[in-house]
Parts: sequence; C-alpha cells; structure tokens
Amino acid sequence: MSALNKANADQLRNKLLDAVVKCSERCLYQSAKWAAELATSLPSPVSSNASFETDADSSMQNVDPLPPISSTLSSNPDPEEARLEAQEYPRYLLAKTFFDCREFDRCAAVFLPPDASPTSPKFRTRTPPKASKGKAKDASLYSSLTPSNDLPILSQKSLFLSLYARYMSGEKRKEEESEMILGPADGGSAVNKELVSLSRILEGWFSERMAKGMEGSNQGWLEYLYGTVLAKAKTEEDAKMWLIKSVRLAPFNWGAWLELAQLLSNVEDLQKVIPKLPQNLMTLMFHLYVSQELYQHTEPVHQSLTELERVFPESQFLKTQRALLYYHSKDFEEAESIFSALLASAPYRIDSLDHYSNILYVMSNRPKLAFLAQVTTAIDKFRPETCCVVGNYYSLKSEHEKAIMYFRRALTLDRRFLTAWTLMGHEYLEMKNTHAAIESYRRAVDVNRKDYRAWYSLGQTYEILEMHFYALFYYQRAASLRPYDPKMWQAMGQCYDKIDKPVQSIKAYNRALVAGTYYEPRNSSFSSGPSTGEPPSGVMDPEILYQIALMHEKLSNEDEAASYMELTLAQEEGLAAISDDEEEGGDEGERTGGTGVTNTTSKARMWLARWEVKRGGLQRAMELANELCQDGVEVEEAKALIRDLRARMEAGGGMRGGR
Repeated sequence: MSALNKANADQLRNKLLDAVVKCSERCLYQSAKWAAELATSLPSPVSSNASFETDADSSMQNVDPLPPISSTLSSNPDPEEARLEAQEYPRYLLAKTFFDCREFDRCAAVFLPPDASPTSPKFRTRTPPKASKGKAKDASLYSSLTPSNDLPILSQKSLFLSLYARYMSGEKRKEEESEMILGPADGGSAVNKELVSLSRILEGWFSERMAKGMEGSNQGWLEYLYGTVLAKAKTEEDAKMWLIKSVRLAPFNWGAWLELAQLLSNVEDLQKVIPKLPQNLMTLMFHLYVSQELYQHTEPVHQSLTELERVFPESQFLKTQRALLYYHSKDFEEAESIFSALLASAPYRIDSLDHYSNILYVMSNRPKLAFLAQVTTAIDKFRPETCCVVGNYYSLKSEHEKAIMYFRRALTLDRRFLTAWTLMGHEYLEMKNTHAAIESYRRAVDVNRKDYRAWYSLGQTYEILEMHFYALFYYQRAASLRPYDPKMWQAMGQCYDKIDKPVQSIKAYNRALVAGTYYEPRNSSFSSGPSTGEPPSGVMDPEILYQIALMHEKLSNEDEAASYMELTLAQEEGLAAISDDEEEGGDEGERTGGTGVTNTTSKARMWLARWEVKRGGLQRAMELANELCQDGVEVEEAKALIRDLRARMEAGGGMRGGR
C-alpha cells in the first residue's frame, strides 16, 4: 500500500471527520477521539507550494483551497430520517446535554415512553435468561420476552442516544453496587440490570424493521449497541453477527471494532471473521490491532503496520501498536525508544503509558520510570494508566503495599483495566498472599481471556502452593496463547516432572527448545543470536538441555542423558565448540557466541565427571574435575572428586580407561 495521493487523502480525511461528528452526536467520545487523531495524522491538506505571505497586497494565489469543514451536526441522506431529526432537534440537544452531564436516566426519559423507563413494572418483573458463555443462540434469543414494539416514532440517532443512555445508566448502577476491590463482599458478580430490557427493545425494533422491509436503511449504530449488549450477556456468536453488521454499515466507528476484537480468542477466530468484514482500510487496521492483542508479532504483521504508516505517517495509535509488537517480542530496547519518542512528541497523551511503565520496570530503568510517574501524575492523577505507572514505580522500589494501593485506585476508576489486575496479582505474590494473588489473576482472565500473563501467573501461584495439576492446566492455557515463548513450555516441563511424567516433560522441554529460536532473529536485546536478522548462532538454553538430560536419567536412559549433558556443555562456546575447521587466529568475538560458564553447565560437568567414573573413564573424569576447579563453581565437590580419582589411579597403577 503506497501513500495516498491528495484527492484520496482528502476523501479519507472527510470520512474520518464525518465519523468524528457522528460519534460525538451519539456520545461515543472515545471513538470520536480515535477518528479525530487518525484524521490529523494524515498528510497536511495544504499544498507544499503554499506561501503564507504577510504582505497585505499578496494575492495568495499559491495556496490551494482547503477542503470544506464539516458542520457541527451531520446531514442525513435518508429524507425520512432527516425529517425526524429536524423535528427532534431541540429535544435531541436537551437529551445530549443531560448525557454530557452524566444524567443518563434523564437523557433516556426525553424520548422513551414511561413504560420503557427503568421504574416501569413491565421492565422490572422479568429476569434475564441464563446464557452459556460462547454458546451460539438462535436469532430469536429474546423473542419470548419481546412485546409489541410500542416505542414512539424516532430517528435512529435519537433512539440510539436514548438506549445508550439506558445502557450507561445500568453500567453506572453496577459500579455503585460493586463492593470494595477484593473486599469481603466483592465477588465480581455485579451485572448491568438494563441488558434484558435493552435486548427486548432492540429485538422488537429490528424485527419490525425487517417485517416492513426497511432494514436496508439501517445506519449501523443500533447494531453496534445490540452487539455490545449481547456481548455483555455472554451471547457471543450473536454479538459477533451484529457487530459485523455494524462495521459494514458504519466502518469508522472504532468502538464496534474494539467490541468485536474482544470476542476473538485466537488466530483461528480472526481468520473466520476476516472474510465477513468489508474490504477496506478499517479492516486492515482491525487485523493489525487484533494480531497485536493476540501477540502475533510476525513479519507480515510488521509489514501490514508499515503499509498503514505510509497512509497515516503521524499516527500515534500506529506507533503505539509498533511499540507493543516489539514489547511482545521482548525487544524492550526498541519498544522503549518508540514510547520515549511518543512521550516527547505528545507529552499530554497518557494512553498506553501503563505498557511503557511495564517496559521500564522490566529494564529496571528506575530514573525514567520515576520521571514517567511525575509526568503522568502532573497531567491527570485520576487516570488508571497514571495509577499503574506510579504503582510500577513503587513496586520497583520494593514498596509493595504502596504499589497495591495505586493498583486498587486504578481499579476503582475502571474495574475492567486489565493491567492493574495482573500487576496487583504480582504484588500480592511478592507479599506471599497467594489467595489474593489468585483472585486478582482470575479477575484479569475474566476481563481478557487472551492475556497469557494472567494464565501463566496463575500457574506460578499454584506451583508455589504445590498444586501441580492446577498449575499444569493454567500453563497449558498460557502456552496455547503464546506457543512460541519457551518460558511457557519450560514451566509445563517442570510441572510434568513434579507429577512424575518424564516422557511428557521431555516433549515439553523439546518444544521449549524449538520455541527458543523464535525470538532470536527479532534483534532482541535478550537474543544470543546475531543482530542482523540471520538464523540464531546455535546457542540453546543450557537449563532446558540439562533438565532433558535429568528426565532421561529418570527413564534409566543414561547414554541419552550423557549426550544432552555434553550438549549442555557445548553451549558455553556456541558454534565455536563444534566448528573444527575455523581458521586459527580469527576474530575470537565471532567464534565465542555461547553462554560462558554458568551454574547449569557446571552441574552438567559434574554429572559427566561422575558418569565417567562410573563407567571407568578416569582420565576424562579428571579433566572435567579440573575444569570445575577453574570454573569456580562446585569447587569443593570437584576437589573431593579429584582426591578420589587420584586414589583410584594410584591404586590402579596409573591413568586408565580414557576413551
């Protein structure tokens, strides 16, 4: 995808600006903000030949005319909808004013009849049906509850605003009824009590439109609301269907794309949905976002992002996606540099800075994290992102109580803020409060079941409690979300070892070895391979090799165990240990790409020395024991082994048994 020409750029800008107006009219302010930022990231509409002269006599003939500016209210091409909107204009302004003042019930009451109000017995006598999570429902989900559609004749814009106000009123009451974060009565069971009535109203409205053959004039906004309501009610397949209808009719409503993204659990779900979506720029943007959420930091995803950046060269959203892709691939240096540049270019933008603080925490960059905490606190101390940044700062200082206080504050502001749940679980784990840690991680999974960190942390917590079957289940979930992360498979191998399943443990460790090469070509600062994007240098994780050797020892396969122990030792030198034809006097830095001496390789050397003693290879055992003394690890055991070997040699009349 090449950069747009001026005409196409102007057309795209006008569509985005029109989306800003339409989203603002319906009080979808986050979607409006996203579209406005994207519109301003396009190349400037003013010609590069423009010369803004200060001379009063200048004719300004070199300045291209600016595109027309959208009006405050959008126009409607449907004459019937336009007529209704004109009639409702004063009441619409009143309702929107109530919504902006967060008086949601008053907003809904402007247009909805009394029997559709929250105080009506007609809407309070029924309870919501129990919906199975992820189970598809037929199209008549609430047909048994659907009364005749007795709504007044309203434009789609006014009806959306009224019903959306009802939805927000229910969300507000749900927050008010919720207990203190992880308090004694906080079971996370508070629900939006308006969902059933909203489903009934929307079901009736769509049924009536379909019966009259008017579904062709739908605008997509009520479809978005219906999909959101169904998603909240865990009717996910129907929610996907309605959200897909919405994005086909109103493609620049980013909120609908986000709701659809939350319903996709894996790459297979994404591949099933893509053919049903409109083939336009927004679908490409959606594919990029979901791929990043699913940790698919592959070369095609980076290429897709590069193509989008050619269209929106100044998009802070796309730059953030790039940084998150590097973050997921563990290239923290590159991710940090992008976030640092974003902070310099947009110093008042707090979005996604909680991820930036995570990166600084992992890098142990305390000065920058302190600076970030000061900046975000000065801008808005009551944003969840700010609270997470400050919480990470205190966590890095090992002040875990203060960190938990700030993560709680973030969740008080937004109970669905995923980062805060996960980080609070980490802090509770540091304080050995495993019960609170498990509950925090479970809440994180409830918010976003695609978050591998919460699944992995649940496994770690249950492993601490020595509940290895539980830990194995959660590690398997984490590995399914992040199959190319060796840490996931290594944890599974350890669990299989603890439950005495060495064969499965070996399989898991082998998967970890394969996965360990995935990050190498990504030019990661944690990579042992070259930084040129070439294949890795052949260095494998010695700890995984050592564990595989121990599993073979458990299976009484000592020859195989010895071969893995030798392979563990070979990782000290990398390819240099197995490259016999290299020229002498070459660059030593190119030949030694290994790990050097580590505790693991020293343990492998000791195991091999004892194995050689057992099989009579005293000379080889003596060489290994002397190397152990030079390593500075296992020195006392190595000296004891040397004394034993000397005694054996003297008793046997000299060195024997060398292979």
